[in-house]
Amino acid sequence: MAAPRYTLVDIPGWGWVGILASPRGIRRLTLPQPSPLAALIGLGLAKGDMEPGPTLGAFPDLEHRLEGYFRGERVSFPDALDLVGTPFQREVWEVVRTIPYRETRSYAWVAHQTGRPGAARSVGQAMGANPVPIIVPCHRVIGTRGDLRGYGGPQGVPLKQRLLEMEYGNSAE
Repeated sequence: MAAPRYTLVDIPGWGWVGILASPRGIRRLTLPQPSPLAALIGLGLAKGDMEPGPTLGAFPDLEHRLEGYFRGERVSFPDALDLVGTPFQREVWEVVRTIPYRETRSYAWVAHQTGRPGAARSVGQAMGANPVPIIVPCHRVIGTRGDLRGYGGPQGVPLKQRLLEMEYGNSAE
């Protein structure tokens, strides 16, 4: 089986984003990181799993769309995914993937969509394990009262807030 391909993308004003894909689809996408090394660590690369270095420009269309997204453009991510997770996690990620740009939904709403209306806390745990943020826009999942709840990485809730402000603040359609 072919080794997964990966690349790093420098997003001006945001940081480095790592992309990892198998022949079946995107496996991981990092949130913006302060350095290329942090993005590599975020991809979870293990020694021996990868070829000697990133395949620069390996995903030109996705890289272009990510750059546009972080400029505040409305961008879709119809990419094939190759996600590893429990059946519940994968179901949650598919529901969250349907949340439109500039819209938010509550953890309870996502739980209801999975047919498990009491599973809001489990939805939060699935969001914490989301391997492809932005493509599965977990930053659009908020508390029932509109409060911003936990978000991955060292930047946490402030990054979630920045992403939502970027989406809502853009008036260009």
